[in-house]
Amino acid sequence: MTTGRTDGHGPLAGVRVVELASIGPGPFAGMLLADLGADVVRVDRPGGMSLAIDPAHDVTNRNKRSVVVDLKAPDGPARVLDLAARADVLIEGNRPGVAERLGVGPEDCHARNPRLVYGRMTGWGQEGPLAHRAGHDVTYLALTGALGMIGAPDRPPPPPANLLGDFAGGSLYLVVGILAALHHAHTHGTGQVVDAAIVDGAAHLSAMIHGMLAAGGWQDRRAANLLDGGCPYYGAYETADGGYMAVGALEPQFYDEFVDLLGLGDFREARKDWTRWGELREAVAARFSTRTRQEWTALFEGSDACVAPVLSLREAPHHPHLAARGTFTDHGGITQPAPAPRFSATPTAVRTGPAQPGADTRAVARDWDIPGLVTDLEKTPVTPVSTEETLEKTPAKDFPHQGA
Repeated sequence: MTTGRTDGHGPLAGVRVVELASIGPGPFAGMLLADLGADVVRVDRPGGMSLAIDPAHDVTNRNKRSVVVDLKAPDGPARVLDLAARADVLIEGNRPGVAERLGVGPEDCHARNPRLVYGRMTGWGQEGPLAHRAGHDVTYLALTGALGMIGAPDRPPPPPANLLGDFAGGSLYLVVGILAALHHAHTHGTGQVVDAAIVDGAAHLSAMIHGMLAAGGWQDRRAANLLDGGCPYYGAYETADGGYMAVGALEPQFYDEFVDLLGLGDFREARKDWTRWGELREAVAARFSTRTRQEWTALFEGSDACVAPVLSLREAPHHPHLAARGTFTDHGGITQPAPAPRFSATPTAVRTGPAQPGADTRAVARDWDIPGLVTDLEKTPVTPVSTEETLEKTPAKDFPHQGA
């Protein structure tokens, strides 16, 4: 195995990606490819679109470059097709049929570039009864059974931010599909369409749970199972100062160390006795309530009890382990997660801050050899606006509905 490092900016250095501006999982997928070293050119619409109040803080646009194209202008589609002709990958996140209607669908792009990997990011997928319906992370999760697994049995299921649907079930599956299709294109010389639907990805994430359900090892209701809060030694408990400690002491040796350090050695045999789980939960909760989060963190430090403090978003970057690994990084005054995963020969990094709409037109026109891009876009003033303003002006039939 080669261990020498290369001079590129990641394993995808040299790969060209066109990202048609959308919100949520599409930009996050583009960020992943950009973090891995791809030259990602985001095609923004006049006026811009960003999930951040200030586009300068939208880190999902880091490591990218931006041009502005009005796809509804007479020469707009031609500009995108010029980019697609020189790209390896194109990502779009509109409702099914919108890209085709605008003249930049798969057939149009493949006519110019048969090797192109055309990645489509939606919530419901390209076909099916709901394909043309609007939706968001929480509604996609609702139909897959994933949302129904989360939360207390006597309360409504809580939305898991937009991490589980948009990014795990959406972006990650789109990127996996793109990488697989890129391999096929390099091997066979032909591109293809990658249909990444959040409902498909979120359902796929529950594969292990479906296996347990079929085997009788999972009850189809909330907080009744080993991994969903039903187990008293897998969950979170409040501390004396209003903080929380997370417990994941599943295996026997970890559980024994957990109850011993907690001072509940009398409950060693309760691990496998479901009839004592209610009693065990009350005892664990009562014990955690006697000390602060910091005190419990110090007590469990260095143990294999599988206990950790529940940190906030602002606290997490300062944890000694994450700080030592560089899990978070500061770039342009913004603390943000560093690129992941890590590579021994082709290291990655946050190279540039969020791309501002249209700021890279001349550089992209030069590097991708598309002189007409500059002529077209110099006529278009770019005034970024907030997401709310952008979405209010977006026709419902075109709304990129898969976002957060």
